[in-house]
Amino acid sequence: MRTVMQHPLVVVMEGDKPCALISDAWSEHDYPKELSDLLKQNFHTISYREFLQNPVLHAPKIQAILMWAQSPAAEPSLLRSLPSLKVIANGGVGIDHLDLPFIASLGVKVTNTPGVVSDATADIGMGLLLASARKIVQAVGHKTNNLPASLMGFEVTGSTLGIIGMGHIGYKIAQRGKGFEMKILYHNRNRSAEDERAVGATYCENMDDLLRRSDFVMLAVNLTPETTGLIGQRELSLMKPTATLVNVSRGLVVDQDALVKALQSGTIHAAALDVTHPEPLPRDHPLLGLPNVLITPHVGTDTYQTTRRMVEVMVENARAAVNGLPIPNEVKPQ
Repeated sequence: MRTVMQHPLVVVMEGDKPCALISDAWSEHDYPKELSDLLKQNFHTISYREFLQNPVLHAPKIQAILMWAQSPAAEPSLLRSLPSLKVIANGGVGIDHLDLPFIASLGVKVTNTPGVVSDATADIGMGLLLASARKIVQAVGHKTNNLPASLMGFEVTGSTLGIIGMGHIGYKIAQRGKGFEMKILYHNRNRSAEDERAVGATYCENMDDLLRRSDFVMLAVNLTPETTGLIGQRELSLMKPTATLVNVSRGLVVDQDALVKALQSGTIHAAALDVTHPEPLPRDHPLLGLPNVLITPHVGTDTYQTTRRMVEVMVENARAAVNGLPIPNEVKPQ
């Protein structure tokens, strides 16, 4: 019986590898081969397409779902068809696409990858802020002389950054904002005085106060019933007409119809979004036609280093659950 090396430094016997259902994305997209190999070193992998071709054969063997980009979708009919399923290992932090109480009722564990995505997501947040403020995308291809006034941007250094959601990602964003000598305001998840001093942040107990004072409002909250529609017409009306909204959380945190109206009317200056609802937006969606909107296709975690670490943590979580060991990053129903 041959052996396979598991990362990091764990030997997995070939015959002992459990079966895992994986997304078709691993074969359809250009992910580094070593990452899909990492899955295969630890599991007998069955793509969702393979599963659908012969569910009767595959269903009894599957002990884990390795979910990537919310795929395979955790439909109740699928989950009920997998009698040996022990864990859904989600790649990423957000688990709003998973019905935790229902999954728990089946005796199945859920895990995610907290902390792993913080730096990459904070980077894309600051990248969007800078690109929007200085109109970098619009300026590409223009000659260096006789630039139109429409390309004149806003100074980032010394401006006020309001962060809504001061968790792992929000705090990383604050660290980056400090590097630009920004004044940092934050709401939600009151941090320690030591944390505040480290990044020069000031807590706003009232979110409305943060909205009124900020030049840039950065959304970094988890999607919950409380944060769904958190930023709507009223909240946008409180922002400065020169302010920019940056969203690296989830699309449903923002009322997109209200955002379109605010951008069209000049209620706020601009929006920079790495997330929308749905993803991708329909081609005729009004957000796509506005000159003061910058949209990236949910690429916050798409760096080689972060993707690799996410896969490693998914594997660690799933193997622990399958083997009945303490699970490093279990997510339990509230």
